[in-house]
Amino acid sequence: MAKSRETTPANRGSIDTHSPYTDRLCQVSNTGMAKRADILERFGKRVRELRTAQGYSQENFAYACELDRSYMGGIERGERNLALRNIELIAETLEISISELFEGV
Repeated sequence: MAKSRETTPANRGSIDTHSPYTDRLCQVSNTGMAKRADILERFGKRVRELRTAQGYSQENFAYACELDRSYMGGIERGERNLALRNIELIAETLEISISELFEGV
């Protein structure tokens, strides 16, 4: 029977807790986060394109959507994960369908 190793302040940092299972989970998690960020950036770029094509300033567009200007800036920079209600507000303000809003995203 293997002798258990007692943890002391001197050897606390030397215990190997690495697991191939948790390493794989981290890789999958990081990949998922990268994909999520990518769609947020693409969506923000699409919103900016449509907003500027209709002649809205970011501030006026945010006001028309009933959203905060800094929140709208975060959307356009791909920093915000929007709720469906906010996506609907943006589409309604642009007078397009939600599916049109997501074209090319």
